[in-house]
Amino acid sequence: MEGTGGSSASATAAAGPPVNQWVQEFSKLFQHYLDKSTPHSTYRWIGTFVIASIYVLRVFYIQGFYIVSYGLGIYMLNLLIGFLSPLVDPELEPSDGGPLLPTKGSDEFKPFIRRLPEFKFW
Repeated sequence: MEGTGGSSASATAAAGPPVNQWVQEFSKLFQHYLDKSTPHSTYRWIGTFVIASIYVLRVFYIQGFYIVSYGLGIYMLNLLIGFLSPLVDPELEPSDGGPLLPTKGSDEFKPFIRRLPEFKFW
């Protein structure tokens, strides 16, 4: 009994680290390619629309996946609203005279800061 428990414990311990190591290496590689694609926003959006078009055609021809597509559409709409919304809503922010313009040379006027950055939206 002890030999069986010891061998199974060593087998699970041996199987765990390679999987974790593979996930860690894949995560680093994925992050590397994400970092390389950051300055190429036009190509990222073109690729996103191509993949979305392929998905729409797949749903149309298979005549299925409607519930999944509905959920995905709601999620994408939520991301779009976050992308188009300002970080701070001027109507909800308590201020006496509304948004203020910069009064000194060191002040920076930022008219619109997105709640969700473009790269996270993508």
